[in-house]
Amino acid sequence: MISFENVTFGYAPRRTIIENLSLTAAPGQPVCLWGPSGCGKTTVLRLAMGLEKPRSGKIVRPEGLQVSAVFQEDRLIRTKTVLENVALFCPEAAAAEMLRRLGLGEALGQKPTALSGGMRRRVALVRALAHPFEALVLDEALTGLDDDTKAICLRAIGEAAAGKTLLLATHDRAEAEALGAAVVTL
Repeated sequence: MISFENVTFGYAPRRTIIENLSLTAAPGQPVCLWGPSGCGKTTVLRLAMGLEKPRSGKIVRPEGLQVSAVFQEDRLIRTKTVLENVALFCPEAAAAEMLRRLGLGEALGQKPTALSGGMRRRVALVRALAHPFEALVLDEALTGLDDDTKAICLRAIGEAAAGKTLLLATHDRAEAEALGAAVVTL
């Protein structure tokens, strides 16, 4: 569980991005952050992961919470193959199976620079799902995917995150609906 209690945050003293935000993302109860670009969705996710500290208020998360994430950037290791990127977090056979499930079986031996943007997004997602987690944080994780591929990815996310904490930011309400997420408008 990750809980925000009257959290305020800003990158500069006079520029507040988040003000008095309270929300709870509990296991089995996905939460989707919704709002226009620049409203603070990514900042809330960074706060939830402990990458930023609030100016005021409190963020509660269990000590040692295992968090896995997909950032807006793919953050893949360019010198490793697709399979090697995912196998950093699970056995190679499991990594290959997960990649095949998301339609990446033909790309196992390729480097990320040889892939399309949508393929890189899926590799980043598989890598996050391969990492053992109690909380999954997704920042526009399915951007650029066609509807059929997105549906496959949403099923994989739903299965992997079942009973766990899921916090996501998206511009596509259908993603939130598919995951049964409560929508929090920023």
